[in-house]
Amino acid sequence: MESKSGFIAIVGKPNVGKSSLLNALLGEKVAIVSAKPQTTRTRITGVLTVAEKQYVFMDTPGLHKARTRLGDQMVRAVNTSLNDIDAVLLVVEPFEGLNPSEEQLILSIQKLQVPAILVINKIDLLKDPKTQIAARIAELMAKYPFDAVVPVSAGQKDGMDRLLSEIDRFLVESVHFFPDDSLTDQPERVLVAEMIREKILRHMQQEIPHGTAVVVEKMHEREDGSMIDIDATIYCERQTHKGMLIGKGGRTLKKIASEARADMESFLDAKVNLQCWVKVKEDWRNKDGWIANFGLSGDE
Repeated sequence: MESKSGFIAIVGKPNVGKSSLLNALLGEKVAIVSAKPQTTRTRITGVLTVAEKQYVFMDTPGLHKARTRLGDQMVRAVNTSLNDIDAVLLVVEPFEGLNPSEEQLILSIQKLQVPAILVINKIDLLKDPKTQIAARIAELMAKYPFDAVVPVSAGQKDGMDRLLSEIDRFLVESVHFFPDDSLTDQPERVLVAEMIREKILRHMQQEIPHGTAVVVEKMHEREDGSMIDIDATIYCERQTHKGMLIGKGGRTLKKIASEARADMESFLDAKVNLQCWVKVKEDWRNKDGWIANFGLSGDE
């Protein structure tokens, strides 16, 4: 049987559940999930291989109006993801009207003339699913003739099989671009750093989470294989933010590190010794050099 592959971009406005959808499709967590918008900063590639078929998913930052240089990079990552793909998934929520970000994405899809599937996420939150989903479909299909519409609940992992079945139509005969056991093209260091940032997003408020970056300085397995030592630095933009990240008696930082370590041990299938430090780099989100140093430039 001929092998098939497809590159599929996952796009949508902030906080519609793109990362949750990617994780649900893969059956593993490769993208961090948070209730706060603009969680994903870079394009994350997830790989799913089922027999002769390989799906290569690209999770993107939510399209939003940039307020910093980092924001510019995030928007650029969305646009880059729409190039050289076989299909695009436009992820929307079921209980909101069309907004400017979604209209812009629809225009981009229209210009590219790429196959597009409308994915209506979070259907488990609806009080009247049949009526509300029908209204949302009518609204969006009036703007663009999507090739398929699939209502899903990424959080409940509901609708994933049907979505993959719809994507199958757009796979092309091709060699597999990644080893069949691959889950993502992201280095383990990047995934580990993202696990720490996810916990920061969970425990910190307001602007602080978006003003932080995490860099894994060391990741080394001990010779006897008993443990992986990981040293990570959390960068923030203000001295006051540093104090809040550390917390009274170091409690906040300990909580962030403890929860991140648990995720790392599950993902790496090994014991982890995690050490975290907090440093200040003022206004780093508006400095191209620091954005590049933190691996957030979006350059290929």
